[in-house]
Parts: sequence; structure tokens; C-alpha cells
Amino acid sequence: MTGAETPTTVTAVLDRIVDGETAVLLLEGDGETGGDNGEADDEAPTRSGAGSHGESSDEIQLDAERVPADGRHEGAVFEATVERDDDGGAVALQALAYRPDETEARREQAQDRFDQLSERLSDRE
Repeated sequence: MTGAETPTTVTAVLDRIVDGETAVLLLEGDGETGGDNGEADDEAPTRSGAGSHGESSDEIQLDAERVPADGRHEGAVFEATVERDDDGGAVALQALAYRPDETEARREQAQDRFDQLSERLSDRE
């Protein structure tokens, strides 16, 4: 890590796994500065548009084998420690920890929203 990079803890969501080899993680918002929790690897961070909560987000692509096995599914939520450059962009992934409780809570929240929308549509009939 160079002096221009700062470790930060953020929430990451597994967007997809491409061809069974490359995992694409979306990094949500800003987190808190953390310590050096691991090693950087050959991930390829890129800037993307707005995150799920309206804030800008980064996307990190990495070898799917680096993702914890129990979290290798779409929508899995992780705590990620990333190195950020002076502009706030993700430079490298240091650590990744699966958060099954948060994953389930988000899944339930999405199902509740879907159910509410379904009820509204059935009220129209």
C-alpha cells in the first residue's frame, strides 16, 4: 500500500459471478477507516453509477474463489476492507467477510416490498 491509499471498511454485495470464475462485488457508500486486514490481489476495481441506496459505488471484480463459499450467491452481503486512493476510488480488496444475517434481512426486506406491491395491484382488480 502506498501513502496515497487508505484502508476503508464498506458493505459489499455480490452482484454476479461471471462464467463461474469472476465475482463482481458492488461496494456501497463510504465506510470507516480500518486497519491492514489482508493482502491485495488481482481484483479490478471500476467506478459505476449509483448504489442501491443512491450513493455512488465502486465495483470490484475478483476471482470467485476469493469469495467465502457460503456467500457465493447473488445478493450475498459482505464486510469488505478496501484500499482507496485520494479520489475515494477502490484500489484493491484487502479482506472480505460474509454477513449471513444482513443477507437474510435484505432478502426479507425485498420480499416484503414485493408483497406490498402485489397487494396494491390486487386491490385494483
